[in-house]
Amino acid sequence: MHRFLFNNRDELIARCKAKVAQRPLRAATDKQLAHGVPMFLDQLTRTLAAEDEDELDLSIAISGPSGGDTLALSEIGVSATAHGKELLNLGYTVDQVVHDYGDLCQAITDLAFERDAPFAVVEFRTLNRCLDNAIADAVTEFSSQRDAQISVQHLAGEKQRLGFLVHELRNSLGTATLAVRALELGNMAISGATGAVLKRSLSTLGLLISRATAEVRGEGADQRQTFSVASFIADVDLVARLDVARRGAVFEVRTVDPSLAILANRDLLHAALANLLQNAFKYTQENSMVTLSAYASGEHVLIDVEDHCGGLPPGGAAKMFIPFRPNNDIRAGLGLGLSIARQSIEADNGTLTVRDVPGSGCVFTISLPLRSLE
Repeated sequence: MHRFLFNNRDELIARCKAKVAQRPLRAATDKQLAHGVPMFLDQLTRTLAAEDEDELDLSIAISGPSGGDTLALSEIGVSATAHGKELLNLGYTVDQVVHDYGDLCQAITDLAFERDAPFAVVEFRTLNRCLDNAIADAVTEFSSQRDAQISVQHLAGEKQRLGFLVHELRNSLGTATLAVRALELGNMAISGATGAVLKRSLSTLGLLISRATAEVRGEGADQRQTFSVASFIADVDLVARLDVARRGAVFEVRTVDPSLAILANRDLLHAALANLLQNAFKYTQENSMVTLSAYASGEHVLIDVEDHCGGLPPGGAAKMFIPFRPNNDIRAGLGLGLSIARQSIEADNGTLTVRDVPGSGCVFTISLPLRSLE
């Protein structure tokens, strides 16, 4: 058999490549073949030649004993392990890893039948041993690497969810702290507008904790409601006034049509818009204006936050909503605020976009379906 394999090496590789190409969305590549069929075919040929020369130790060193070797991989084991990792990186599934080696077995059998080349039973036994060891090692590495990738992705997701919760808790706590300071400095009654801000912030803190608890329990509920955009913007204005007072910016809220309404999770949308305003207050140039406006545009309500940060750097808009993005600006936090805002808005079937105004600033726009007040 080893002479047959040596003489028909190119034909067998071509047949295997053709078999791979017949599978949906899969094609044999140079990367895939690097530790795959050609190398395995050469190792199989050398194993058979060693056995033909009664060099059993060499045969085992190349292909491993029956059932493999848990202590030390053979040559076939080492290359099959690398092959399994490569196929995972190429997006293959575990069954396609098995098919890769099965293709060669079928190609050998088919070509031998066509050429009327008889093989001894002992040679088929060696072929099966080599295939068994190669498949086992390739699948083991494939599965190990896949499990590692899933674990990394899971940890990244958990880190992001925890980061989102911490960010929102910090924002609500910060607003509550500002409200308390304002009440103390102004000796104001808690029943007034500033007291209402404090109460809303404490309520949001409770909602965030309840939502996190429900997520841990696997519970969830639709908390969306239809509400007046003008009333919503007025609430946001109260909170924003506390923040802008210590930022050195000018804040303007434009008049909103009282007939406009939207369907959304009011608390999450409030937090999202607060994030946009905090971002604007942080980056707008000193004594420049931040503008908040809400208006109808066709079948949607648009809420704009415009600042005067001087404009975005090249490619800045594309990176704006990436969580945990690197940022050397000392004013930057974890890079979560805009990402959280976009996710909250998209959960209400809306969109959040940013438009650069070169040399001036940028405009963040929330778009949500227009509703009518009943």
